Amino acid sequence: MAATLPAFDLPNTRSVQDRTTPQSRPPAARRASPWADSLFSLLAHGAAWLTLALMAGIIVSLLIGAAPALQTFGLSFLWTTDWDPVQEKFGGLVMIYGTLVTSFIAMFIAVPVGLMIAMFLTELCPQWLRRPIGTAIELLAGIPSIIYGIWGLFVFAPFLQETLQPFLIAVFGEIPILSSLFAGPPYGIGTLTAGLILAIMVLPFITSISRDVFEAVPPVLKEAAYGLGCTTWEVVRYVVLPYTRVGVIGGIMLGLGRALGETMAVTFVIGNAHRISASVLAPGTTISATIANEFTEAVGDLYTSSLILLGLILFVITFIVLAAARFMLMRINKRIG
Repeated sequence: MAATLPAFDLPNTRSVQDRTTPQSRPPAARRASPWADSLFSLLAHGAAWLTLALMAGIIVSLLIGAAPALQTFGLSFLWTTDWDPVQEKFGGLVMIYGTLVTSFIAMFIAVPVGLMIAMFLTELCPQWLRRPIGTAIELLAGIPSIIYGIWGLFVFAPFLQETLQPFLIAVFGEIPILSSLFAGPPYGIGTLTAGLILAIMVLPFITSISRDVFEAVPPVLKEAAYGLGCTTWEVVRYVVLPYTRVGVIGGIMLGLGRALGETMAVTFVIGNAHRISASVLAPGTTISATIANEFTEAVGDLYTSSLILLGLILFVITFIVLAAARFMLMRINKRIG
């Protein structure tokens, strides 16, 4: 016969929830009021639509103000160099050229320098030196543009007139193409000086944003690259920059927007001459500098409308630059993804 197993009393197998005393249960979450959630949603949507409304209002205002000049000159305003308020003949090519050239000079200098400073702060700089350099960069971003203009006119321009500009004329004076680019007497003020001032002004924006996105790179990625024997330059080139390309391009676009629209600092040092010169040492002008100098003196409707049309052109240039940057990012993400 089969052996009979002894009977055991099984313990009470109630669920943990059943055995939890009312005192140990977590308090029930307070239910959010329906009106509070609705109010928050309404405010968030209103803020977003307010931004679009402001943008549309600016565009409409510029179009209305620029309508007389558009009707009189048409698209020829874009490639006409005349600027004669007495005879009411206006063209914006000189200002457009000066704006693009000074911005190009600024970005040509500020982008590599800003990225190198950010790389130094995140990869090479000793810990005790990071805070002073970072604070100095942030202070540069907080200096008003009028201070840059005064400093550029009374300190920087005379320095360039005595040192850099004679050196450039002497070195490149015999080279066929570069001789035209650096031709003429050293005035001190001019397109090159304005571009250098803009480079100093946009440098903090590029450096600060690049430093922040570089610090956001996961340390495990850089440690793995170093473990494979990569140098610091290889880690930055193949790990840091590809990982942070969107943030870096965003910082560059922010700096470019500042360079395109800067007014007072450029007005002080560019010379405000309504002519196009192949030499970057010669005086010139920009869209924002022309508007700042002449808007209070515009006595006729066509004169005022031409200045507003310049503002509309600057708005369109900025929009095209940002749209091109967004398109480039989309192409990069699509190719990598």
